[in-house]
Amino acid sequence: MELTSGRGADACIDAVGTESDPSASWDARIDRIKVATFMGTDRPHVLRQAIHCCRNFGTVSIVGVYGGYLDKIPMGSAINRGLTFKMAQTPVQHYLPILMDRIVNGEIDPSFIITHTGSLEDGPELYKTFLEKKDGCVKVVLKP
Repeated sequence: MELTSGRGADACIDAVGTESDPSASWDARIDRIKVATFMGTDRPHVLRQAIHCCRNFGTVSIVGVYGGYLDKIPMGSAINRGLTFKMAQTPVQHYLPILMDRIVNGEIDPSFIITHTGSLEDGPELYKTFLEKKDGCVKVVLKP
C-alpha cells in the first residue's frame, strides 16, 4: 500500500495456495492450527492478503492450488470494491514444450533463478535448505 500511495496494486497473484508460510501472520497461524486439528483443509492467508492489497476494481489471480473449503475469505470487501477474480491451474502440459523450445533456442535463460546445485545425495539437505529458505535459496537443481 505504501508503494502505491494507499491505492493498492492493480493486480495481485496468489501463486502459493494451501502451502503458505504458517508463521507469516496471526491468521496464517490460525489456518495452520485448523489444518493440524482437522478443523480446516487449506491455509488461504495469501489469498486474503491479495484481496486486501488489491486496488478497487483490480484483479486477483489465483494459480495457487487449494484442495478444500476456504475459511474467512473477505468476500464482502472483494464485492464492495469490485474486484475481478481469475483462477485456474496453470496448463503446464500446454506451455512446457513451448518454453523448452525457447530455452533451447536461447530466447530464455532461466539460470538466474538457480541459487543452489548439488548431487542426488545432497537432495535431502538441499530440500531442507529450500524449505527453511536458508542462504537465499530459491531454486535447487540436482544433478545425477
